[in-house]
Amino acid sequence: MIINISMGLLLPFVGTTLGAACVFFMKGEMNHIVQKVLSGFAAGVMTAASVWSLLLPAIHMSEDMKNLAFLPAAVGFSVGIVFLLLLDVCVPHIHAETGQVEGPKSHLKKTIMLVLAVTLHNIPEGMAVGAVFAGVIYENTAVSILGAMALSIGIAIQNFPEGAIISMPLCGSGAGKKKSFFYGLLSGAVEPAAAVITILLSAYMIPILPYLLSFAAGAMIYVVVEELIPDAVSENKANIGTIGFSVGFLIMMILDVALG
Repeated sequence: MIINISMGLLLPFVGTTLGAACVFFMKGEMNHIVQKVLSGFAAGVMTAASVWSLLLPAIHMSEDMKNLAFLPAAVGFSVGIVFLLLLDVCVPHIHAETGQVEGPKSHLKKTIMLVLAVTLHNIPEGMAVGAVFAGVIYENTAVSILGAMALSIGIAIQNFPEGAIISMPLCGSGAGKKKSFFYGLLSGAVEPAAAVITILLSAYMIPILPYLLSFAAGAMIYVVVEELIPDAVSENKANIGTIGFSVGFLIMMILDVALG
């Protein structure tokens, strides 16, 4: 059990690391169309994971509330949205796709702000993995080890292109391959850290597990709507990003239902 949980917590980080390593094998900048497909794919995976792996188990855990079983999921989801909104407003960062700077004014280097952008988006993914494995650790019947692994695998799959999306532009801007890989690696390291912190918190607050699950779902949906979907459907060839979203959604849904 301990080995499975350890693997599950590290898989998303491995996905990001492998994606960042693409900087050693690819020449030039990532193709614009490929980047749109990957953004759409990541959005689809995160949307499906938010529903099947997080919100539905949160509602199931609250069945004893009967008609109000939706309440913990609704509250946690809303708080997750607000939490990511506050991070987005308070932390200076820049989006790789558009080059748009967000957050308070800062004298940080462009490379640092790019890493901060991806790091912000990796926090809810780490929390999501931590929340589902907390359910496994404390033997909550709404969450199985296979279901938790399905979420971890799904996030690892979508983290692969995400790692490439952060490292390739950095290399193209003159950061160098080794430095770009390191920054991509660093952006993914927040995920296992966030997962462990979430598990430790749930150890003292088991009754709030449904809130933690839905909180992670809200934070992930914020990232999808605020960042990934706009990147996937901006400018021309929006249908490419839509196809990527559909494929990502289907893969994550199949993983969760088949393994959960």
